Amino acid sequence: MSWVEAIFLLLSGIAVVSALLVVTTSHLVHAALWLVVTLGSVAGVFLVLAAEFVAWVQVLIYVGAVVVLLLFALMLTRAPTGPQPDLTVRRAVPAAVVGLLVAVLLGVTVVAGFQDVRIDLDRVVVGSAEVTGETIFRRWVLPFEVLSVLLLAALVGAIVLSRLRDREDG
Repeated sequence: MSWVEAIFLLLSGIAVVSALLVVTTSHLVHAALWLVVTLGSVAGVFLVLAAEFVAWVQVLIYVGAVVVLLLFALMLTRAPTGPQPDLTVRRAVPAAVVGLLVAVLLGVTVVAGFQDVRIDLDRVVVGSAEVTGETIFRRWVLPFEVLSVLLLAALVGAIVLSRLRDREDG
């Protein structure tokens, strides 16, 4: 095993563990800080894979903007930042089962949909913005759009859940 593979595995392990901590902690601020660790380690994985442009976009947009926005929203809305008693294991088990089923479904879909895709790495200049844009918007435009629909569905789901919670409280 080379040192690049070792760094890749280390960063991947950090990303997985910190992502689990994001969804299992009962403190919202701690979850946001674990999210910083997760997104930072994913950026490190991109650097190891020689995708410097994507790594810096990851750091600037996700770590630098999204997490800061999340923290400001927590602070400005006076949301409770201490332990949340409603975040119990009783609610986590069904969520974990659904998450595992979705992960398996997405994994099977991706493997089945892209098993015939071959990229000639000898002709590709790895890591440049031009190659990244060409790859995303020509070869991978369908998965890119599917991801945008998935993110939109997550946003709509979050709004629906927040509205239901408001009705229960009020």
